[in-house]
This record gives sequence, C-alpha cells and structure tokens, in this order.
Amino acid sequence: MPLFERYVGIDYSGATTSTDSLKGLRVFASTPFAPPREVQPPPSPRRYWTRREIAEWLARELASGVRTLVGIDHGFSFPIKYFEKYQLALDWPAFLDDFQRHWPTDEDNLYVDFIRDGPHGNGKARTGNSKWRRITEVRTGGKSVFHFDCQGSVAKSTHAGIPWLRYLRNQLGAKAHFWPFDGWDPGDTKSVIAEVYPRLWKGLFDVPGLTPDQQDAYSAAAWMRREDQAGSLPQCFSPGLSEEEEKVARIEGWILGLNDAPPEPKRQTREGKQGEQRSEETHRAECHVRRDSAGVAWIDDAGVPVVEMVRLWKAVGENVTALESLLPRLSLGQIHAALGYYFDHRDELDPEIGGTVRSRWRWR
Repeated sequence: MPLFERYVGIDYSGATTSTDSLKGLRVFASTPFAPPREVQPPPSPRRYWTRREIAEWLARELASGVRTLVGIDHGFSFPIKYFEKYQLALDWPAFLDDFQRHWPTDEDNLYVDFIRDGPHGNGKARTGNSKWRRITEVRTGGKSVFHFDCQGSVAKSTHAGIPWLRYLRNQLGAKAHFWPFDGWDPGDTKSVIAEVYPRLWKGLFDVPGLTPDQQDAYSAAAWMRREDQAGSLPQCFSPGLSEEEEKVARIEGWILGLNDAPPEPKRQTREGKQGEQRSEETHRAECHVRRDSAGVAWIDDAGVPVVEMVRLWKAVGENVTALESLLPRLSLGQIHAALGYYFDHRDELDPEIGGTVRSRWRWR
C-alpha cells in the first residue's frame, strides 16, 4: 500500500524576484493511480509561477490533509563549515531564521544579486566559500550551494528558496515533516518536504516535448511515485549513513534518493567482501557505473543503462568502434568500464539483455 496519496516535483529557479513569473519554475503532481501532470499557476496575466505563488499553493495544499511527498530541487541548508564560521547553533529552524534576516529573498522586489552586491539585506555578513560542500553534494558530485555564476549553479535557487522553506514551516507547523531535519523517519501521517536532485534520474523518465525545467519536475514526481509503488521509500528515508554522517546531515540536509554509502577504501589486493580476488574490470567499472534504488546499473549520469549499451554492442557484432560511433555521448573509458561491469555480472544481466528493450528507454 502506498505511503502517500500525492507526489509533487518542483523545478526551482532563483532568478529575479519572488513575485516575478519565471519559466524555470515548474510543478508536476501525480498520485499512486495517475502519472505526473503539470500543475498550472493560479489564473493571472502571468504565464508562469512565481516563487511566492508556489509557496502559498503548497501551504494550502499540504494543509488540506492529503498526505503528499514534495521534492524541491534546491539546497535546504548549508555545509557544516558555514555554521562553524558564524558560530551558529546546530539547529535547522534557527538557521532558517538567521538566514532570512540576512538574505530576505522572500520580500518583494529583491533579487539574490541585490543582496550579494550589498544594497539590501546583509548578505555580506553571511557568505560562504564555493569550496565548501555538503556531504550530500560530495556524494552526487554536485556544485556547492555557494558556487554562483556558473552553468548549472544551484546557489541562486538555494538562496532564493530557503526563506520560503521557513515560510512553509511557519504556515504548516506540525502538518509537515521537513526531511531529514525533523528526523529520518517521517512516520505515516504527515506530508513530507524533501530536497531532490533530478540529475540522479536522468534518462529514466524522459518525455518527448518537455523543456528541461518541465522534465526535471516531471522526473522528480515520477521517481517518487515509482519508489512508493515499489515499497522502496522507507529505504530512501534511511540512506545508510554512519552515525556521525547522520548527525551532520540532520543540519546540512540530504538529497532524497541518494542511498549509496561511499565505497570503502580498497586494499591493494582489491579483495571483495568475502575475500575473493577482484578483477581489474570490476575496479574500472566502479568508476563509471552506478546502481539506482531499483537496482538498475547506469553509466555515470549519461542516461544510458548498462544492459542497453551491451545489447547494442551485441547487435553490432561486439564491435567497440562501431558502438562508440553510435553512442557519441559515451567516452571510450565509459564503454569499457560498462563492458567490464557486464563481464563481472553476466549471470545477472544476460537474462535481461536477452529480453526486450525497456519501454521507458528511448535511444537518441
């Protein structure tokens, strides 16, 4: 039985002000019985959502009693070094209040850059270093929440979005569980608001015709729905961190769906867990192959499943050169790593490779 009645994925933009209509603000919602559909903003002359409208809409929806899992793709907190630098209490609600006092990006007519440059707020008293990253960012290879002015930056959306988390917390009170700050186990009664990173599911839920912003919001809602249907959300809410990492992540936050612990340091003999000798192919494959929460092996973040690459490799007569020309998005190193992974997991993968291509996969 599903844990939630609804799943909401939000692609978040930190551009301009909280009352500006932004193409980069997209909302998709689904239920256990229906796939994600885009939620349109309230009727107005504006075409797209504003950040204020999204916060107010979420507050109304979550107060209605329909148990909802919400995934928002911006950082919910800052690295522990930020707390240490400013001698802040290791308390997330107190952090929200302190941040909003210095970065009031929820106020009308304020850009993130207005505060960065100094005319408004007091952002200079609460700055960070782009080299600081949260544990969850290190694990995903994501950029720092202080890494501004670069392609794919999450810094602006994080600085623009955190005050609205404070707004939602104040509006909803005990009706919402902010994961993992309110605890790793959200229970079975409250709606849950969590940070997501749609890049983790790149290629899994592609829908022709969607813009990148729409696709990210769609993927978040689709992934949450799929995990709930599979009964996997309890594992997602308990990502297998060490006791010390859990303490830090209760302050820094954690990305929902990032479950795998970092690999343990390898001994020079490269022995496996039971002491067996590990092959060089396995060692190389671990550099480019990851498994998602459903157990599917993917090649980095290229959106290519290992089984589909191997199936195509077999179709071209096991010719790597021909395969490389057909998959220009993959490097030769990624191809060989995936083949190495395949050779070490043939008993597991051959039955699947002999079947039909997954309906969710589309070659590009």
